[in-house]
Amino acid sequence: MDAKQGELRVLMFPWLAHGHVFPFLELAKGLTKKHFHVYLCSTAINLDSVRNSLNNDHIPIELVELPLPSLPDLPPHYHTTKNVPPHLRPTLMRAFQMSAPAFSDIIANLRPDLLIYDIVQPWAAKAAASQGVPAVFFATSGATTFAFVHHFYTHKSWDNFPRQSIWLKDYERRIIEYERKNFPVRDPVDGFANGVFDVSKGVVLMKTCRGLEGQHVDYLSTLCGKKIVPTGSLITFADNQETGGSEIMEWLGEREVGSTLYISFGSENYLPKEQMREIAIGLEVSGVNFIWVARAPAGSEVSLEDAVPEGFLERAKPRGLVVQGWAPQAAILAHPAVGGFMSHCGWSSITESLYFGVPVVALPLKLDQPMNARLVVEVGVGVEVARDEEGGLDGNGVAEAVKEVFVVESKERLRSRAREMSEKMKMEGEEAFGEIAAELTKVCAGK
Repeated sequence: MDAKQGELRVLMFPWLAHGHVFPFLELAKGLTKKHFHVYLCSTAINLDSVRNSLNNDHIPIELVELPLPSLPDLPPHYHTTKNVPPHLRPTLMRAFQMSAPAFSDIIANLRPDLLIYDIVQPWAAKAAASQGVPAVFFATSGATTFAFVHHFYTHKSWDNFPRQSIWLKDYERRIIEYERKNFPVRDPVDGFANGVFDVSKGVVLMKTCRGLEGQHVDYLSTLCGKKIVPTGSLITFADNQETGGSEIMEWLGEREVGSTLYISFGSENYLPKEQMREIAIGLEVSGVNFIWVARAPAGSEVSLEDAVPEGFLERAKPRGLVVQGWAPQAAILAHPAVGGFMSHCGWSSITESLYFGVPVVALPLKLDQPMNARLVVEVGVGVEVARDEEGGLDGNGVAEAVKEVFVVESKERLRSRAREMSEKMKMEGEEAFGEIAAELTKVCAGK
């Protein structure tokens, strides 16, 4: 399809994770309604998932395939973080970086008016600039994390962040330091503060809402010297008929309002057997209904059955549903039977939970997740599961956190606050694209 006369042509280039691709897709959908012609660039396997989503909605977005170099351990079905085994993720990152010349050719062929790029590829913005195309960074994580890490980069300390409610435990700092040292291409902390913001033309788009993170948005804007433009929550709704989704919704339909805990740690996070066991113990002690999405990494033989106490799954049958594969998360969270979400606190999961007014039982694992967990506690929409000094879990600690959301008096306060946050996020989301379109138009005009 060709761009209509007067339409601004935008090339969107997310990182190869579904948690990045689909917020970019939702942003693209909104831009098409504001008379932008959008190209979305990713690998073939990611574009297959995007294509399935677009076919249902008939949205005019052009898909552009990014060819990754052929590496012996990285066949095409591994060209997405959703499928690739954990030990091959550095290889995937390396292949992505090696695709830079091919991406420069894509820019040269399309000649877009604007590039919208992701966090791990400031090189894409530089490639666009070399061809006279301005670029804007779209952050799929929240302002709290970016402000916290940018503050660390600027002040060389985790300890003097202006909001004392945002902090890191010692073992979380050690995890971040390990990830910094072993990052396959560049230092991600330097990337947050020194590369990815600097090459963004005047503004930064961010998947957030001021009602949730207003003070952190303002502080980040001060730190990076850019205007932060919230995009709203950008929720993706999947087809409930996929891979057993209808059966899950039918099971939920038989539960009382607010009675069920949804448990999921995302498509790329996996708990060790010891922690799965403690969660099972906590669920049994708490006595709540639950849906537990229990995934194992590609090639792993770890299963929930092997991890939980003997007889747990049989005893839990009347009130628990275990899902081994995909689940329609947004539809589950939107269901009135769901009263809480035990989450790793990935940003998409947090924003989805709060968008639907569901309090969070926070169990962060890595990266931005600890900061997101502290945020939900800060704004009064969640509780965090207690951990020991090494990050270990105890079943009683899990049960206590679940009870705060489902049993004791605090549940009404948490649920009321989550409903208020939901209303704010929905209102902001409806209004966001007017400002987004205006700011991007200015960038394209060189203002």
